Amino acid sequence: MSDPLSWFDGFSLAWVLPFLFVIVVVVFFHELGHFLVARWCGVAVQSFSIGFGPEIVGFHDRKGTRWRISAIPLGGYVKFVGDENVASAGGDREAALAEMDEATRHRSFIGQPVRRRAAIAAAGPIANFILALVIFTLLFMLAGRMVSPPVVDDLVPDGAAIEAGLEIGDRIISIDGHAIESFSDIGRYVGFAAGRALPVVVDRGGERLTFTVTPQLFEDQDRLGNPYSIGRIGIIQENEEGELVVQRYGLTQALGMGLDQIWFTISSTVGYVGRVIAGRESLDQLGGPITVARAAEQAAAVSFTTLLSLAAFISISIGFVNLLPIPLLDGGHLLFYGIEAIRRRPLSFRVQEYALRVGMVLVLALLVVAVRNDIVSLGRYLSGS
Repeated sequence: MSDPLSWFDGFSLAWVLPFLFVIVVVVFFHELGHFLVARWCGVAVQSFSIGFGPEIVGFHDRKGTRWRISAIPLGGYVKFVGDENVASAGGDREAALAEMDEATRHRSFIGQPVRRRAAIAAAGPIANFILALVIFTLLFMLAGRMVSPPVVDDLVPDGAAIEAGLEIGDRIISIDGHAIESFSDIGRYVGFAAGRALPVVVDRGGERLTFTVTPQLFEDQDRLGNPYSIGRIGIIQENEEGELVVQRYGLTQALGMGLDQIWFTISSTVGYVGRVIAGRESLDQLGGPITVARAAEQAAAVSFTTLLSLAAFISISIGFVNLLPIPLLDGGHLLFYGIEAIRRRPLSFRVQEYALRVGMVLVLALLVVAVRNDIVSLGRYLSGS
């Protein structure tokens, strides 16, 4: 059993900078998206904060916006001119607008047409996706990726591949219509497809053959001790010296691979959410701040490019979650604005208030589950199990 105190000593030193780097970068670009589009729409911004709570350091720019770093680095916000009027009017937009003078109304967020408010709300998640795309594109161009031949060196007894008819020496050409360039690509398309029959095309001695393989579901743990379920087809690769090569890509190809990575991450997340709703998956894979901190610690220990890659995946997750149509999140605001555009008038204050309460309950429930999973995972790590 490991000594918890000695672990915390090392952890406290090792995780802080990588965790802050990931969170600050992701949150900064999310809020920067809101900020830039707001400025473009003529909305005045009172403050731009990384973190919540008391201000640690800050300054005013030429347009009067207070840029600040706050004490609790678990998010951020952009505060627009006129926000305090909404609070004083009890959340009633029309009443808040009536309290403003004409100049303030013109520069306020709530005084903008619905299309501009929607653009500002959507800009944060979109900025997260753009950040991820830039990171992936640069990594594929500059660092490249490790590529190994997608050749079957061995087969797991009673595995899905051997049952379907695959043989040692087969070269995987495609899975479910997706081209396979490296052995590492295989896991992308079978990991979330347990129980689903997949067409697998192989090259066997110059002849192309197609097999139907159904990945089997396995329970496993990641390097942080978090449990997860994954599909596997039971093929093994035993790389020999010289087989692994680093391949770098040009801008166009790297950009396409970055977009593919974003789409794959989002579709995998949607699939996971769907399985949770259907009762075929648990919420054990939902992690909170401790999980992110430990992941950042391990990523930084590998390389800075690995840490950048983690930041890209976290950015995608933040962008995706914020687009969910849950009141309190950007997606919830977009839902309200969509309804307002169709009805040509906003929902009543009472309806919005109830919806926001429901949204707050949902967000808090997800947060409780994530923190609970963090604590369980941390306890498992400290106990050495």
